[in-house]
Amino acid sequence: MKTGLKWGFLVVLPCYLLDQLSKWLICSHLKVGEGFTIVPGFFDIIHVRNTGAAFGLLQGIPESVRTLFFAVITVIAVVAIIVIFYQSRESTWFLKLVLCLVVAGALGNLTDRIIFSEVVDFINVHAGGYRWPTFNLADTYISLGMAGLILHTIITPSDKPE
Repeated sequence: MKTGLKWGFLVVLPCYLLDQLSKWLICSHLKVGEGFTIVPGFFDIIHVRNTGAAFGLLQGIPESVRTLFFAVITVIAVVAIIVIFYQSRESTWFLKLVLCLVVAGALGNLTDRIIFSEVVDFINVHAGGYRWPTFNLADTYISLGMAGLILHTIITPSDKPE
């Protein structure tokens, strides 16, 4: 099996399926706005919908344009990441892992946009008066993947002479 397919089956597919399963469970058991506490004062599950991008950005885009806009952006990003993945054949397992996480997250949220025209969010973290924007597993994969890409860029020596 080719390296890319192995990574797809070992990382992208399970992460994508876990994201979709978690969203299906939320949609099946909670109406939008309903939720419950996991850790009092810190962590709740609450079913919300996000029509925008990360942290609700671009929510003002008309629905007739929004799904297509986000779908096109996601497809471009996924294709770019796949190209980077294949161009870095000698890359470390870490780089391959973080690229796969970004792809899994992007595909998870794209699926929501195609099905619901918005993204299902449900993880609510808060402490004191501070509340982080509600998110989902796909957002977590994207965030971890991007943090990993930044870390990889910082710690990987450049081949260019200074």
